[in-house]
Amino acid sequence: MPLLGGIRPPIALLCVLLLALAGLTAKVLGPDTEPVASKAVLSSQEYFAQDGAIALRASIDERVTDLERTATALTAGGPADPERVLSDLSKAYQKWTGTTVLDLGSGKVLAARGERIPLAWLDEDVLTGDKALTPRMVRLETGDVRLMTMAVLDGKEGAQQLLIASNSLSVPSINLGPFRSMAVVAQGGEILATAGFEQSEALNSDAERKELTFLQKQMTRLSDRAAKETEQNPISAREPGSRGYPGVSGTLLGEDYNGRVATAGYASLAASDPEDGESVAAGLGLTVVAMLPVVQQQTVTEDGRQLFGLLAAGALVLLGLLAVAVLWMTVQRPLLGLFLESRRLARGDLIRPVTVPRWGEAARIGAALERTRCQLGVSAPDGGADARPARKFRGGARGPLVLTAVLLLLWCIPVGFLLNRTDGTVSIPAVMVNDQRDRTDLVADRARRALNEAQADLVSISRLIDIENPAATEAVLKDALREHTRYQALYVVGEGGGVIARAGDDPHDWSAEKDLSLVRVSGRGEKKPVVQAGTPVPEHKGMVLVGEVRVEFLNSLLKRPGLGEVRIVNADARTLAASDGFLAFEGLPNDTLPDLVRAANVQVGAGPVENGLLIRDGGAVTVAAAAPFTGGGVASDLGWTIVSWQDAGHFQITAYEREDRSVLASLLGIALIVVCLGWIHLVVVRPLRALAAGAEKLAAGDLKTVHYPRYQDEVGAVVRSLELIRQQLQARRQDQVRRPAESRPGAGGR
Repeated sequence: MPLLGGIRPPIALLCVLLLALAGLTAKVLGPDTEPVASKAVLSSQEYFAQDGAIALRASIDERVTDLERTATALTAGGPADPERVLSDLSKAYQKWTGTTVLDLGSGKVLAARGERIPLAWLDEDVLTGDKALTPRMVRLETGDVRLMTMAVLDGKEGAQQLLIASNSLSVPSINLGPFRSMAVVAQGGEILATAGFEQSEALNSDAERKELTFLQKQMTRLSDRAAKETEQNPISAREPGSRGYPGVSGTLLGEDYNGRVATAGYASLAASDPEDGESVAAGLGLTVVAMLPVVQQQTVTEDGRQLFGLLAAGALVLLGLLAVAVLWMTVQRPLLGLFLESRRLARGDLIRPVTVPRWGEAARIGAALERTRCQLGVSAPDGGADARPARKFRGGARGPLVLTAVLLLLWCIPVGFLLNRTDGTVSIPAVMVNDQRDRTDLVADRARRALNEAQADLVSISRLIDIENPAATEAVLKDALREHTRYQALYVVGEGGGVIARAGDDPHDWSAEKDLSLVRVSGRGEKKPVVQAGTPVPEHKGMVLVGEVRVEFLNSLLKRPGLGEVRIVNADARTLAASDGFLAFEGLPNDTLPDLVRAANVQVGAGPVENGLLIRDGGAVTVAAAAPFTGGGVASDLGWTIVSWQDAGHFQITAYEREDRSVLASLLGIALIVVCLGWIHLVVVRPLRALAAGAEKLAAGDLKTVHYPRYQDEVGAVVRSLELIRQQLQARRQDQVRRPAESRPGAGGR
């Protein structure tokens, strides 16, 4: 018989898997040393670094795109005066530390605004070749690093001019929260900018200065390690099958000082979607490092937990041995006995009666074999006592399988549903609540800047509109709509409210009342809100250029891993955008969240501030935060708030990890039951039931039905023997019919 056939392999596999599961149970449910910093805290720092990298990448890319687009628009009608170019540029955007226009032929500076830009770095490689006019990082005499962005302008009489704008590579202006620091790191580990460190002169004691020195050294070391880690390929750096952040990101653990250990997350600048094209910022080789000192956890080994794991594993071994014994006694042993008895009868050994099992299909087959033995011409002793009908067991061979499954479930169900269960009293690190609050504030800042940027783009586009030429105006709007994917429609509204020119989807009404904001929302009763941004058209009183911002664009700004569900709500806590699906202007799902939104909008000091909250409701623990739109721009006066919440059960905290391990052990046990017992049922029990029915028909006189073995195993061997017995019975009957015919007088003719 083949090695993998029959009853033995599934029972052997059951034994092996039970022992393996017992060993795994002793390990994962046994002693567990607390890490210096929990995985949840480390993952939160990685998410924070990713958020910082996304904010910095978006800021750099937007500055480069805005400069190129504005330069092209300003020179579209012919050569422009350098002073006018810089003036219009500063009116549309306030994001460059310095701007300069110089003549490419003579190198003479034609106009300059803001910070003085050094020109010693300009050479032939910067202006020619495959990487011509790509942004460059330049160090100033003060030691600060600036990102230089360039665009070519058409000057008078065919001369070419170079527009240069400098940007600081500072840490994104986001709320770092207490004790956190962030750094922008170049290739090689050089720190270009930092934020979050206190000034040494502002500290009151030598101990605080020593701690500041320690943290600065840790940032230097961790930044150097992060720069080396981000040199690897982003695809190979991620786990197989993982998408996640498109760049390279991870966590680092530093040294400890005064009971606090330095934890850090790092993330390289990468395009939000590499399939959409290359990112200028992603090619600079920059890395964002976020560091936070956290209280060091005590690494304690619990002797009780070690005993607990051993007891759980021992219970599984005992129940497993009992289950295997049931299968061996009720299925394997009777089946092997039938195999030997049927082979003996097929060979013609009819002297000894068939040993009939006590119950089930094996008893039916044994009784049928004994009856066929008697039919082959051998009388049963004692009047055929052994040939009496077998006592049937209602469950048949399925009964032992059910009993085995029940025995193993007696271990699986308590382990998965009773052991290591958590409730609402689980201790959540304060760092997780603070990070939820700070990251929510970061998303609020990102969404506010996106709306401000949308309105600034409209200001830039409005200078290109020629109301006297509607065809040219529509062409400008169509080009702008194609370049700005954040809009779903662009249109010019006249003084009376009528649409003069449009591009994209059907426009919505725009009220001309003066007290309304330049960014507003409408669309109650529709499928989704309508977010509009507008700006007056220069030199045309009452005319407004309106752009409708796609809700999908706002939704994409809210999708951040490790932050749970995120929504933008108005002053009435009604939903305007969400990271997941939502209904326009629907309320928040939890009664506590509207109160949290109202608390975040309370004026405290200079204005409203973000708030974090730990909500314990029965056995559920939720971490929530709300951050209003603050920080300037047209979007800061909308009264909008970012609110986020997530189930704390998703955190990689020791208590939740133990619960997950218990559930995993239970699920593995259930999978073991399904695989092994399902194997036995399909390969042994079902063919055995069919064999019992066929054997009884044969014993009842059915000699026409041919018996074919389904598998090459013990059951198949019994079927083959049964077929040989059928052939013997058929030959015996033919002989009995032939003998009376031959013994009649005159038989055979003359």
